[in-house]
Amino acid sequence: MSIDSAHSRAPGRPAAHVITDDAEALAVARELAEEFAVEAALRDAERRLPGPELDRLSASGLLGVTVPREYGGADVAARTIAEVFRLLAAADPNIAQIPQSHIVYVNVLRQQGTGEQQEFFFGEVLAGRRFGNAQSEAGTKHVQDYRTRLVPDGAGGYLLNGTKNYSTGALFADWIPVLARHQDDTLHVAYVPRDASGLTVIDDWAGMGQRTTASGTVRLDDVPVPASRVVPHHLTFTGPQLHGALAQLLHTAIDVGIAGGALEEAAAFVRTKARPWFESGVANAADDPLVIQRVGELAVKVRAAEALLDAAGSAVDAARADLTDASAAAASIAVATAKAYADPVAVELGGAVFELGGTRSSLDGLNLNRYWRNARTHTLHDPARWKIQHIGRYVLNGQLPPRHGLL
Repeated sequence: MSIDSAHSRAPGRPAAHVITDDAEALAVARELAEEFAVEAALRDAERRLPGPELDRLSASGLLGVTVPREYGGADVAARTIAEVFRLLAAADPNIAQIPQSHIVYVNVLRQQGTGEQQEFFFGEVLAGRRFGNAQSEAGTKHVQDYRTRLVPDGAGGYLLNGTKNYSTGALFADWIPVLARHQDDTLHVAYVPRDASGLTVIDDWAGMGQRTTASGTVRLDDVPVPASRVVPHHLTFTGPQLHGALAQLLHTAIDVGIAGGALEEAAAFVRTKARPWFESGVANAADDPLVIQRVGELAVKVRAAEALLDAAGSAVDAARADLTDASAAAASIAVATAKAYADPVAVELGGAVFELGGTRSSLDGLNLNRYWRNARTHTLHDPARWKIQHIGRYVLNGQLPPRHGLL
């Protein structure tokens, strides 16, 4: 399929706009964030999956902003895509998490896809089609122990078998990238259409937070996969790479967005609904000196997290411009630093909403606990303590961080 023919609209959805530069990407993200924030609390309370909102996201063109310019995309900076995700997450972190894998698997194609694969799939992305995620598996030895297998079918293609968990975005996807081992145990990504024979997506995600990401189960039973839809992902990690740094940058942006959204919600609640403590001697909670002090302290932490996110994005961009072992390591460490700081800040801000709002802020109908639930759930993605280890080794001994997709 040529790029031009791939730009036809996705079935049942409006044609996708093609964003042309970083400034437009940020403007579109701000507009969508404002729209998505309106019913974010209600969607969470009702566990109403954001299908219409994701269609808006597809139509906006934001899902295509990392496509290289030679294929018709804006190829925005990592710093820009991080800010896009931060804006979306401040409004609704569920919606922000769903396309995280989409951007990551666009990047996989960019790094290891053939020219033919890039032409086809980048055309799909610019048309508004969405990539999901079938990566993690339950019951294995660790997070990178994959049992899903690509087995030759005897006719030049493969059969795909396995079960994937925490498959964020798969329920809403047009294509589901599946991490699987080849017969020689090397790691590949198979790009499988959502309606493929033998593929089942189960909406069984029951986490306390990120409720509407539909991060459920994907079952693969002899799913046919042409060789032209398989990418050798293991080659990504044979040299300096930014796959992990980009993936973690987006996760960091989601956490920073949650923290910023919680701060904004807490401040609004104090101004409009909270009562001052009687010993303060003031008529309004917003004039209580101890409340002012606490809001100031929290604001400093949120702004610091935002600054570290921006610095991490700039480090990834610098490494993209001149990719070496040293620049890739500097980018990974910058992202790890931002995430190690942002994760506890997001959790703290989720609790501070109640600290500042008082008893009435705990009413179920307000659903303010979604900030803490979302932050606590999303920050479990990978442990910050290991990031601190890699940062310490790098700073103290000059040891470069390992090459993998979680750093």
